[in-house]
Amino acid sequence: MAKNVEDCLRRLNELEGRRHNWDSHWQEVAERVWPAADEFLTSRGVGEKRSTKIYDATAAMALEKFAAALESMLTPRAHKWHSLRSTDENLNRDPAVKVWFEEVARIMFQARNSPNAGYYSQMHEGYKSLGAFGNSCLFVDEPREGRGGVTYVQCHVGSVYIEINPARRIDTIYRKYTMSAKAAAQEWGSKNLPDKIAKALEQPDQLYKQFEFLHVVMPRTDYDKERKDAEGMPWLSYHIGIDDKAMIDEGGYHEMPYLYSRYTVNPTEMYGRSPAMLVLPAIKMAQEMQKTFIRAGHKIVDPPLLLHDDGVLGTGSKQVRLTPGGLNYGGVDANGRPLIQPLQTGARLDITEGMLEKERAVINDAFLVTLFQLLLDKPYMTATEALIRAQEKGQLLAPTVGRQQSEMLGPQIHREFSILQRQGMLPPIPQPLLEAGGEYEIGYESPSMRMQRTEELVGIQRTMEMVAPFAEADPSIMSIFNAEEIIRLSADINGAPATILKTPDEMEQLRKQQQQQAQQQQMMAAMTQAAPAMKDMAQAQATQAAIPAEAGGA
Repeated sequence: MAKNVEDCLRRLNELEGRRHNWDSHWQEVAERVWPAADEFLTSRGVGEKRSTKIYDATAAMALEKFAAALESMLTPRAHKWHSLRSTDENLNRDPAVKVWFEEVARIMFQARNSPNAGYYSQMHEGYKSLGAFGNSCLFVDEPREGRGGVTYVQCHVGSVYIEINPARRIDTIYRKYTMSAKAAAQEWGSKNLPDKIAKALEQPDQLYKQFEFLHVVMPRTDYDKERKDAEGMPWLSYHIGIDDKAMIDEGGYHEMPYLYSRYTVNPTEMYGRSPAMLVLPAIKMAQEMQKTFIRAGHKIVDPPLLLHDDGVLGTGSKQVRLTPGGLNYGGVDANGRPLIQPLQTGARLDITEGMLEKERAVINDAFLVTLFQLLLDKPYMTATEALIRAQEKGQLLAPTVGRQQSEMLGPQIHREFSILQRQGMLPPIPQPLLEAGGEYEIGYESPSMRMQRTEELVGIQRTMEMVAPFAEADPSIMSIFNAEEIIRLSADINGAPATILKTPDEMEQLRKQQQQQAQQQQMMAAMTQAAPAMKDMAQAQATQAAIPAEAGGA
């Protein structure tokens, strides 16, 4: 056990040294973009002022917009942004399997929306971390109090160190964190704590003293899936007290609980890079320009004064009065010429402001702010143009969306599914799916995915426009289109609720009813047309029958 502790702490020191350059880089970004997260090279006090290096708030505001945009594009709170389905297409046609996956997805969204989960607030912090530092780390776990569901905690990237496997996938996490002695006792019990923490618990004034811990999660080399204890879990977990260099808890996980995602990654690097890191020179330049702009503005509004050199003004009781309505005797000579004049520096605030706006535009471009203003800048456009704009937006977002689905959302959904299944919160698996191994895949239905699919709508619209001239000459050519399928596809891509459309079975029943009604109407119309003829025929038959009777009477 001692060897494991020593190995982990030694490896932690190596990881800290290897990441020093990253910490310096992130420190610069945090000071100018996200001051609240400025905890890379130094430990900040609670409530300490951290925005002393911000003179221009463009980058800080752009980061907030960036996080809000990613959340609305990837994990919108008001919509179901993913579904589940079997990897076997034949099973997806089975009503029982389809209903089961729909119910599972509903339960997963219900777990995320639980007040105890905190999912969306933690995800928002993660999106900000991606925009500022290019890395985010979400800890997904089960509640310790025994309640069902899932809990989410966003970890500060400055406290998380990573390792990758040969496939360049993150498979090892070293996370440093602090906890009070009282909280440690609640987490692991007072009997399992190291000496320093145990002694702090004995003193009432030391209950809330903070101690430093290390959580290590890595693949287990001695994994035995037949075992039911921690060694039967594929992921090993150590909780180590750094102050005492002691092992506190050794356990495991069925899935990797830390979901570490990156914005963009260079092939030779492990950690990600962010939009803020890309335009850090522009952010620094904007700060310096704003300071210059402020100084120049001060000089124009409150300029230095040029005084006469004979000392009559500016000393003792003759000091220049700059207050409103102040009287300065001797401020003009006998000829009325002023002896006090402001220094005109000739500063051009408009030029400085123009240069500053260019830097701001670069910053907003990097944080995708301009991308999300495409439709706002030109609200009046044709439907085709709006589709093309949405298509372009989806194409530009594709790399960002794809990486987050691969590194964050996919593992997250798999982890949630497994936790809820172990808790017995999911319905029994249908027998056909169980026999097929129960494998499933994720269907993403977020706004970003719909934007990428707008190319299909553009294709449909352009095809219809091209066919229109031919349809004027031959209207029957329009029968080549499956109108019902076009409507269903359009509704799906645009994100319309499925409940507004009739199901195929309902449409088939409606067609049968319409056919029956049409047949009944045709029969009634035919009977209406035949009624006069039948009346005439009846009258003729009655007349012919009456003639023989009259003849017999005669």
